[in-house]
Amino acid sequence: MEKNEKETDGEQVLKYKFTKDTLFKILFVKNQDLLRSLVAALLGISRKSIRELTIANPEILPENLKGKFVRLDIHMNIGGKLVDLEIQVENEGDFPERSLYYWSRAYSTALDKNGQYKVLPQTIVISIIDFALFRCLGYKSEFRLLETDRHELLTDKLSLLYFELPKLPGDMDANNPLGLWLSLFNAKTEGDLKKIEQLGVPEMNKAISEYRNIVYSNEFTELERMRDKARVDGIYAIKNAVEKGVAQGKKLERKRGNAKLKRALAEKDADIVKREADITEKDNLIKELQRKIIELQKL
Repeated sequence: MEKNEKETDGEQVLKYKFTKDTLFKILFVKNQDLLRSLVAALLGISRKSIRELTIANPEILPENLKGKFVRLDIHMNIGGKLVDLEIQVENEGDFPERSLYYWSRAYSTALDKNGQYKVLPQTIVISIIDFALFRCLGYKSEFRLLETDRHELLTDKLSLLYFELPKLPGDMDANNPLGLWLSLFNAKTEGDLKKIEQLGVPEMNKAISEYRNIVYSNEFTELERMRDKARVDGIYAIKNAVEKGVAQGKKLERKRGNAKLKRALAEKDADIVKREADITEKDNLIKELQRKIIELQKL
């Protein structure tokens, strides 16, 4: 596998973590048996209980890689429930609000043409996040609609699940599927992957094998090329927009400066005219006084 030149305590750092969104989507769309296992672990249910799983958005469209706020989630229907699974790496300060917005979009678009609210499906947004979000020690948090005093559940239609990777414990247990899956997403080095492989859990070993195949594939390489190009294009677009804005600002400032100068000159001209008028008036007064003095001298 291609590796970064960077090392952590002598171990090769993975060039792509499992939290890489394009890798994440390719891996689990192509291997839906692994997706079933992952979702079962995240929801705390048995894999056998997932009798129906349909991915609503399996494709990664090229145009979806061009935006700044690209979201390569996996939107599923699991036995009548809507489940949205996504990875978030960067904490941009608004993730709770964003995940609630994602939930609202999924929930509202599920309303049928007859507008029967009662049959709206339970909608669950699962977020695996590579940063600490809440002030707690546990790595799993679930939010629902509860009455604040009685803690009575209003409805089970809303569920927001967050899994914070930095809070994972260091030890791994082969009998803990949730811990293993999250440890896989949290793996940073080849050594981390080998530790998981050594546990001998078939699903984990298959996921790692598929991971290695994908990062070598032409499909993934092309997607990353398009993503990098879109990122560079975005940076240049912002740079050009800033430069254009600065140029327009300078032009506007010059216009404002010229207008200000014209106003100042006009005000100065008006002041000069006023002063000249005052001087003329004073001259007339002096002349009048001189005339009266001459008349008095003649008496």
